[in-house]
Amino acid sequence: MARELRGHDLQCAIAQAAAVIGDWWSLLIVREVTRGHHRFEELLAELGISRKVLAERLRHLTDHQVLERRPYQTGPERHEYVLTGTGRALAPVLISMQDWADRWLLADGSLTGTAEPDSAEAARVHALRGTPVPAPLLLPATLPPGDGRAPGAASRPLDVVADARATVLFAYPATGVPAPLPPSWGSLPGAVGCTLENRLFRDAEPSLTAEGVAVHGVSTQRPDEQETFAAGEGLTFPLLSDMDAQFAAALRLPTFRAGQTLRLKRLILVVDASRVIRDVIYPVLDIPAAVEEAGRMAMKVVEGP
Repeated sequence: MARELRGHDLQCAIAQAAAVIGDWWSLLIVREVTRGHHRFEELLAELGISRKVLAERLRHLTDHQVLERRPYQTGPERHEYVLTGTGRALAPVLISMQDWADRWLLADGSLTGTAEPDSAEAARVHALRGTPVPAPLLLPATLPPGDGRAPGAASRPLDVVADARATVLFAYPATGVPAPLPPSWGSLPGAVGCTLENRLFRDAEPSLTAEGVAVHGVSTQRPDEQETFAAGEGLTFPLLSDMDAQFAAALRLPTFRAGQTLRLKRLILVVDASRVIRDVIYPVLDIPAAVEEAGRMAMKVVEGP
């Protein structure tokens, strides 16, 4: 457990944070609750931790209002653990730690917007196949015309998984409109091509929608930036803003830092109506081919076994 703070540590915010979440198990518990594992037995299975240590760490995190206990069963009463606002605010911390380790511990330190197909990062993304997207996972969304929203109105939260037979969910780093991209953007592997990708999905979306497939795009750009871009490109599908890293943390998605901002690396997930990730494309090495392949994957989900 965290040690007692003394002396100058009482005024140090880093020491204060470490006292709450600096313990190995505490961090991993927050990681797992962020991923959608809320019950004691689920956490036990995911972490391989002893019951005693898990109970102690859950009590510690609850006492510090990182987690909240909520009853989900009576007779006997059982509780699950959910993130408070304090806990949800740790998502960027988790992703920053992951981003640092992906670059400096699991790779050679090069800044890149993609990954090698045989990398540990790629293996983590492909391991998402067959796992559920936590429900609900709401992000600020820029909605297409015709939804009854006045032009320029604030976006509203939208679940990353649509109420459809399948959802093609594509993550992209950033578009250059309206905010300019960092000067080094063009030299970063995997960074260029976001406008092209959005246009290709825009062109494919009508035929996918006709078959019961929804398309959602997601980046870490602000909703107002996404709205300007979507209006200029005539996008007919929602763009979702993961500016607070809630989506990235829930699925442990890979990121890179450019222009002092964490950006999602380009990847595509195909999710079925029960929220299970059925297929993954990562890394995306050929954008037009990946968009076509995502459509074929989604149609396989719709058609069933």
